[in-house]
Amino acid sequence: MAELAALEDPKARQVNERHGDDHGVNLGKLRALAKRLKTQQDLACQLWQTGDTAARLLAILVCRPKAFERDELDAMLREARTPKVHDWLVNNVVKKNPHAEELRVAWSADPDPVVASAGWALTTERVARKPEGLDLAALLDVIEAEMKDAPDRLQWAMNSCLAQIGIDHAEHRARAIDIGERLAVLKDYPTSPGCTSPYAPTWITEMVHRQQDRQGSA
Repeated sequence: MAELAALEDPKARQVNERHGDDHGVNLGKLRALAKRLKTQQDLACQLWQTGDTAARLLAILVCRPKAFERDELDAMLREARTPKVHDWLVNNVVKKNPHAEELRVAWSADPDPVVASAGWALTTERVARKPEGLDLAALLDVIEAEMKDAPDRLQWAMNSCLAQIGIDHAEHRARAIDIGERLAVLKDYPTSPGCTSPYAPTWITEMVHRQQDRQGSA
């Protein structure tokens, strides 16, 4: 904890707090510290229990993702107060855990929109990597009905799922683009030069073009 405190940078904290993250540790330095510590599950659990955001990010980097029980991960997600801890927990731990599918189903139906956003993030992962067994048309039905009025974090996760369906599944692409155009979610989102807009129709079109270019040059 003393070492983490020594890495505190007021400028980094200022930037992070604009995104809802209450820590000031440079993530490159945090990853370097994790690399030195290597995997330590007991230490990870102790770091998590502190409730400190930087300590929890470090815990995620040094834990053993498959070692957590389902209820432990459920409790951890509900305790993950900041966006970065939430995102890292889902992407670096839950996705690699044997209970990921069970949690995906449970979280997607959770009344808490932040918890539900984790379920949608796991669904997006399945759309991309293991779509067998998913009812993509039904997912599009839910997105069409609920995304427009969803709270920010949940809306972002649903939009990512919409784009992933459109990118990876040609048979649903026209409908995914149509839903994106009609709902216009994130249409005016500020996008840095060289980055792809999160507006689903633009995102889908851009990624499909890239895939086609790669196939053409292969």
